[in-house]
Amino acid sequence: MSVVITEISPQYDAKIAEVIKQVGAEFGAIGEGFGPSDPEVEAMSQHYHAYDASRYFIALVNNKVVGGSGIAPFNGSSEVCELRKLFLLPQSRGLGIGKTLTEKCLEYAKSSGYSQCYLDTLHSMTTAIALYELLGFKHLQQPLAGTIHNGCDVWMLKQL
Repeated sequence: MSVVITEISPQYDAKIAEVIKQVGAEFGAIGEGFGPSDPEVEAMSQHYHAYDASRYFIALVNNKVVGGSGIAPFNGSSEVCELRKLFLLPQSRGLGIGKTLTEKCLEYAKSSGYSQCYLDTLHSMTTAIALYELLGFKHLQQPLAGTIHNGCDVWMLKQL
């Protein structure tokens, strides 16, 4: 099995959109207030750029897109970034790909000067939450002000 983590490019936009929507549906993250419904999902490569201190990475297994994750400023902040859209197809879970993607995002966040990383997710995504806890994210009682994902019910923050 060949696993490659690379930055998003236009050739992968349709495939990662498919993954995000499929996995979102699996966990009930459908409609307004959930990441899979964000307009950026249709063209991820157009929304993550060095000039605004954001990146989206995809995971390829045997040259097929199986997931991805990104970092972007939270509400335009230069201090707080957001871990965005970590989604993996079922067959690619349990292989360490989610951890590798998240660590790549966190490395990028640190190198971009962020001091904190925020995320929101769903309580049903227990494996992802366990990963975030393992990587040092702490639970918050409520979302950070300005979050757009009001359908999420778990909020976490990590000091970088």
